[in-house]
Amino acid sequence: MAGLAAARVLSERFAQVLVLDRDELPGEPVPRRGVPQGSQPHILLAGGMRTFDELFPGFEAELIAAGGTKFDTGLGLCSYRMGRRWPSAPTGVSLVAATRPGIEAIVRSRVTALPNVTIRDRVAVSALAGSATAGVTGVVLDDGETLTADLVVDCTGRGARSDRWLAVLGLPTPAQLEVKVGVSYTSRLYRRRPGDLTDWSAIFILPTPPGEHVSGLALPVEGDRWLAGIGGWHVTEPPADVESFEDHARGLPDPILSDLLDRLEPIGDLITTRFPSSRRRLFEDVREPPPGYVALGDAVCSFNPIYGQGMTCAALSALALGRALDEHGRLAPRAFYAAAAQILDVPWSFAVGGDFSFPQTTGPRPRGFAFRRWYSRRIALASQIDSGVNATFARVQHLIDPPGTLMRPAFVLRVLRMARKRARGSGPVR
Repeated sequence: MAGLAAARVLSERFAQVLVLDRDELPGEPVPRRGVPQGSQPHILLAGGMRTFDELFPGFEAELIAAGGTKFDTGLGLCSYRMGRRWPSAPTGVSLVAATRPGIEAIVRSRVTALPNVTIRDRVAVSALAGSATAGVTGVVLDDGETLTADLVVDCTGRGARSDRWLAVLGLPTPAQLEVKVGVSYTSRLYRRRPGDLTDWSAIFILPTPPGEHVSGLALPVEGDRWLAGIGGWHVTEPPADVESFEDHARGLPDPILSDLLDRLEPIGDLITTRFPSSRRRLFEDVREPPPGYVALGDAVCSFNPIYGQGMTCAALSALALGRALDEHGRLAPRAFYAAAAQILDVPWSFAVGGDFSFPQTTGPRPRGFAFRRWYSRRIALASQIDSGVNATFARVQHLIDPPGTLMRPAFVLRVLRMARKRARGSGPVR
C-alpha cells in the first residue's frame, strides 16, 4: 500500500515510475504471500480514507460499491473497554469496513491505469546501486540486472534489508526503536445475513490492562461476510483451533462478539499471525540522508496492527514525499524524513503508550509516557459519558485533527470533570 500510494504521487513528478514486487500479483482481491497479515482485519482510519480519496478521486465510493460497509464510529461501532460500552452517539467520523485485499485491489487498479507507471511482479531486489559519493543510483535485482533511477523509494516493509544495503555502499543508516508487544491474533470469515447484529454495524472489544489482555473484533466486509478476529498483547497461546477461538471469544468482558459468532456460519479456516514488536527507524536523525533514496511505510515505522494506523500513515507520508520533492528537489530526503516524523509521532505515541499499559511490554518508552497514559485514560473515561469528548478524541485518533486539540484548556477541564463523574459511576451521555 505504501508503494502504490508513493507511485501515484511520483507519477506527477517523474517521467516514468517503476513498481517492483516480489509476489505474483493476483488478478482478484485475495491474500498474497508478501502480505502475511492480509487475511487479518484491517482498518483504514478516516484520515487515511480522506487521503486515498485525494490521491484517487472516488476511492471511497468505489470501495463501498465493491461491498465495503460505511458507518459512523459512534453509531455503528460497538466499542467496549473499562467495564462498559461506549453509548451510541454520532462522532461525525466514519469508517468503511473492507478486507485488506479488497482495499489493495482498488488502489492497484488505479495505479496500473496511470500511463507512466509500470508494475513488474515476481521481481526481487538484492541490493542498492550507487556509492558513498554518488548516493543511491538504482537497484540490483536477484538476477544481476541493475536498474538505474533518479529516486529509489523503499517500501519493502518491516523486513527491509536496506540498512545492510546502505552500509555496503558506505552510506549512513538510521538508529532503530523497538518495542516488544508480543501481539498475536487469529481471524476467521463467516457468512453475513441481514439482522445478524442488531443496533450496531461492527464490534470492537478492548482489554483493560493490566489484568486483561485479549481483544475481539468483527467487521462487515465485502462479499456479505463477517471478518472476526481474536487477539491481544502477550498472549502465550493464541487461539489455533475452533474450540480455543470460541473459548477466547466467550472469555471477553462483553458477550456481544461471542453471541454473534454462535449465530454465524463459518466459511473459512482460522488464520493466525504473530507480531512480536513495533519498530521505528529514525531516518530524521540521520545528519546527511543518502541522496537518491527514501524509505516509506513500514520500512520506516511498523506499528502494532491492533491500532490500524499503518495504511493511513503510509498514504499521508506519500503526500509528504510529494511536497518535499516539489520544495527541495535533490535535498528532498532530509525534508521528507522531517515531515514523516511529524506524521508518525502522534500515532506512534498513541500505540506505544497503549502498549506500555501492559507491564510485559519492553523497549524505550516515549517522552512524557506517564502523563500521556494518565491523561489518555481520563479521556477514555470521559468519552464514555460525554459524546462531545468522544467526537473530539475520534477526530484526533483518526488523524484528522492535530493532537494539540486535546490539550486546549477548555477541553482538558471538561475531560477531568467528566472523568471524575464516570469514575464515580455516573453515566448519562451528554
